[in-house]
Amino acid sequence: MDSHARLTTDRAVRYMTQLGKHWSHKFPVLLGEADCEIDLKVGCYTLRADAEGLDITASAEAVEALTRLEDVIASHLARFAFREGEISLAWTRAWPAGQIDPARIRPSA
Repeated sequence: MDSHARLTTDRAVRYMTQLGKHWSHKFPVLLGEADCEIDLKVGCYTLRADAEGLDITASAEAVEALTRLEDVIASHLARFAFREGEISLAWTRAWPAGQIDPARIRPSA
């Protein structure tokens, strides 16, 4: 199951690099110039930076794990991007065909 969010910022590469270096001490990280893949125990996520912002894709096996991963990503990004003010990521989930459960859809914060 996947979830997507975007942070509009002109510091996307900086935040992506900080997140990659932060997690690389404990987990596998592939850090490039404009993209980064981070494999945590709860799931993995990909960051793609461009001039206008940072795209984030989170992937996990179960909805509970995906929710936890979204929260972990958001809290770490908020710490690194404190100069941006309060950050709110609106996650959009990509449900596998035939498995949409409206009762478990997480509203945007």
